[in-house]
Amino acid sequence: MQAIRRALISVSDKTGVVELARGLASRGVEILSTGGTARLLTEHNIPVIEVSDYTGFPEMMGGRVKTLHPRIHGGILGRRGVDDAVMRENE
Repeated sequence: MQAIRRALISVSDKTGVVELARGLASRGVEILSTGGTARLLTEHNIPVIEVSDYTGFPEMMGGRVKTLHPRIHGGILGRRGVDDAVMRENE
């Protein structure tokens, strides 16, 4: 089983998200997040990378479009053993 290296956390109901993120961060997982979720995690001293910083693309439409970017969806849709070279190339 492969270790989780990176997690995308973006939620509207933030109940329990600090505890979840703290647990992931304590295991060395890099956390990507958006807007209010990223602010909340930062306020609790949890290391977080804003999705817009990761993609180099700002949020659009009042923050409703945040994660629709190839750097995000490539990681979600990439198939281990099939798309490995492309995924490594675009980390």
